[in-house]
Amino acid sequence: MIYTPLTRRAILFAFDAHRGQYDKSRLPYITHPLHVAESMKSEDECVVALLHDVLEDTDCTVEDLINMGITNRQIAALELLCHDDSVPYLEYVQAIRVDPIARTVKVADLNHNSDLTRLNLITTQDIERIKKYKQAIEILLD
Repeated sequence: MIYTPLTRRAILFAFDAHRGQYDKSRLPYITHPLHVAESMKSEDECVVALLHDVLEDTDCTVEDLINMGITNRQIAALELLCHDDSVPYLEYVQAIRVDPIARTVKVADLNHNSDLTRLNLITTQDIERIKKYKQAIEILLD
């Protein structure tokens, strides 16, 4: 994790945005973006990692991010990371490849989401999801 004034604001913003949300194991959701941000090497990557789910999974808007001081470059990566359900998943992943920040964050996101030790119970759906994530990681790293 890189600690700058902007990443500190992003941590607090993500914490507030994800307040009351829990992951599949009933842990506070914020642990996921914090984990993803831990492996980032630049301020841009760290900010995007911390905020990578706020546009998609909360009431947060792009305007909220602009008001917080998030840069246009970071917002572009965050928008790429939002999956529109009308777009097939692997097409969405292909689109992310063009942006180095979004690609780096998505690989870390997929790796963390592929960690089955995070789950209390592993289902057939979990195994299928992991297969899809492995395909996505291959596309992103190709």
